Amino acid sequence: MARTPTLTFDRGTLILHPPPRGKAWTDYAVWDDRVEKFRIPAIRYRPLVEALQAEDTYFIDEAKGFYSLELLSSLEMEPYPHQSEALTAWKLAGRQGVVVLPTAAGKTYLAQMAMEATPRSTLIVVPTLDLMHQWYAHLVSAFPDAEVGLLGGGSRDKTAILVATYDSAAIHAESLGNQYGLLIFDECHHLPTDFNRVIAEYAIAPYRLGLSATPERSDGKHTDLNILIGPEVYRKRAEDLAGKALAEHEIVQIKVKLSQHEREKYNDLIQIRNDFLQQAKISLGSIQGWQKFVQMSARSQAGRRAMLAHRQAKEIAVGTDGKLRILANLLAKHYPERVLIFTADNATVYRISQEFLIPAITHQTPVKERHEILTRFREGEYKTVVASHVLNEGVDVPAASVAIILSGTGSAREYIQRLGRVLRKGQDNHKQAILYEVVAQDTAEEGTSARRRGVRNAPPRRQDRQEKENRRGNLQVVYGTGEEKSYRAAEQLEIKYTVEKKKSKKEEDLE
Repeated sequence: MARTPTLTFDRGTLILHPPPRGKAWTDYAVWDDRVEKFRIPAIRYRPLVEALQAEDTYFIDEAKGFYSLELLSSLEMEPYPHQSEALTAWKLAGRQGVVVLPTAAGKTYLAQMAMEATPRSTLIVVPTLDLMHQWYAHLVSAFPDAEVGLLGGGSRDKTAILVATYDSAAIHAESLGNQYGLLIFDECHHLPTDFNRVIAEYAIAPYRLGLSATPERSDGKHTDLNILIGPEVYRKRAEDLAGKALAEHEIVQIKVKLSQHEREKYNDLIQIRNDFLQQAKISLGSIQGWQKFVQMSARSQAGRRAMLAHRQAKEIAVGTDGKLRILANLLAKHYPERVLIFTADNATVYRISQEFLIPAITHQTPVKERHEILTRFREGEYKTVVASHVLNEGVDVPAASVAIILSGTGSAREYIQRLGRVLRKGQDNHKQAILYEVVAQDTAEEGTSARRRGVRNAPPRRQDRQEKENRRGNLQVVYGTGEEKSYRAAEQLEIKYTVEKKKSKKEEDLE
């Protein structure tokens, strides 16, 4: 008598044995000589189950370790239209996909809504310990009757709702892989690395939600999110939400001229660098060009001299005295508003802190000191804080109305994260936020800022037209997989995954 095919989970993979009679499952399986059974990647669990169900192939599912939850939220708010739209788009896409929303647009509450709409054991993955504790506090408040735990920073809980760092989740991916039906990836641009991607690849979770303000990666691996999580299903930018979920805001770029001495020194250093790049036939217009420059700088004296010149020229552009004069004017103009100052390096942070008597936060700042500074900033005791990259991501920064960036950043992600620090409306529905980007004129920094804004060697009129389009927020928003599907259809769209074994005739007779 033929045995019933059984699907089991084995350290990040699936084993299907004995082989079913149908053919659809063969698209996912590979024969493993070591165990003499067919093995399937865990991430293919959902399409495999759907294929077996479509062929009416009966099988026993012992792979699934996730389960349904009763989630009664005690933290309910009226969602913004973009949150409801994003949730619907995600449902229409089969509860798999990436939602792109700017910083401060309510991604955490959107995730809570997704959890309520898909009540399954849930794993939330975040990039930092700070974010892990922020998510934990929110979820404990939102679902007081649910088991919420932590994985990372010394905690190794095993709970129905688990918040983990990417590092810890990747380390334990083989054991976590079948325990959660819903995966939520916060700042999901961290997922496609060689180390982190196993979190998604070793998991059978049929439901997946990615959240990010800027999912695009410079190495192009953001395209892997289509496989690891699902397609992008919804996108909004800060321009779209200004005056609604986010504060009305203005972005002002201020160009500063180098002093004559700084200009001469800067030009000399850039000439040394460019002479080497021309001789080595290297173009810095691509990642590959920069990587080649780094490699060549380690192989010859001329290369090291060129790299040193490059760094010194950058230091001049970033730390020109003209920027500090502009900073002084802006601080005086906006006093006593709360202001966040961002720089590209710690040296400039400490210089500003010393000259203006402003509290500073860098990666070297102890956790307790950082917490105290941000608390005093939140309470209004400190009006201004200066920081480097440490406040870009993973830190709950109190609301401010003014942000000053003292260097042109080529990273759209970093720029959007910094802008998001002043876009929270709080209790002020009439808040007017402003972001200043202070850039050294006629330097590589100016070009870096232009590239980040998408302006590349265009004629002046074309640049003006493109910048106006950017300000208008002329963007295409993706709402789902098809116009004909309705919200009602989205609510009904749910695939049934079951581990119930079919009762034998003997068991039925006993009932």
